[in-house]
Amino acid sequence: MPIFEFYTKSSFCFPLKATIGNKIVGIGTAVVHDTIGWLAHIIVHPFHRNKGIGQFITRSLVDLLHAKRCETIYLIATDLGAHVYEKVGFETETEYLIFKDLKKDNHWTTSRNIKLYTDNLKEQVAHLDQMVSGENRLVHLADYLQGAYVYKKDDIVEGFYLPAFGEGLIIANSRSAGLGLMKLRLAVKEDAAFPEDNIIAADFMHNQKNTFVKVRRMRLGKKRKVLFSNIYNRIGGNIG
Repeated sequence: MPIFEFYTKSSFCFPLKATIGNKIVGIGTAVVHDTIGWLAHIIVHPFHRNKGIGQFITRSLVDLLHAKRCETIYLIATDLGAHVYEKVGFETETEYLIFKDLKKDNHWTTSRNIKLYTDNLKEQVAHLDQMVSGENRLVHLADYLQGAYVYKKDDIVEGFYLPAFGEGLIIANSRSAGLGLMKLRLAVKEDAAFPEDNIIAADFMHNQKNTFVKVRRMRLGKKRKVLFSNIYNRIGGNIG
């Protein structure tokens, strides 16, 4: 699968596997962003669950990230995995709302403030992302900026949308930018995922009469300033 090929080939990703005999029974990956790390795709084979394998992989990845001098470690957890991570010391920061099979209005118009990304906007996009996420993620963003969209008002970038980055990252610091870019994305997508702290996005989706499930965003270590209300769509469960 492309995501696992990405993990094995990227210099900032550190995948591990757990084996019994010559069979893989569990996997997991650590992703490093300077002093921040993410745990991704921790999966245990159904026939080998409840044996401590998931906790063993998690602790191994945490040790690896600590050796890389990561002071904060994040992950996204379903209810199935949350208790495993709590045993390692992770605590819930917020919850993400996951919408699928959406009902939506197909008559949205694209805002005139939404433009295709150009290279002269790179610094603004990077600054906005770092201000909202609390992470230096330009190493990721740079590969997906071509073909991206920005919401620009008076030459100031108020939001951006990266269609090819995971599930389609949307970051915005204004209501009009966030909803405008959400509508652009939803014109071709049947899903959405963002923190419950984003009341603007949540109200918009509820008004479309869509239902959701929740997953937890969990943290181990130093607390960072993250502007969850400015995330209008996540990258994915592996990076946030």
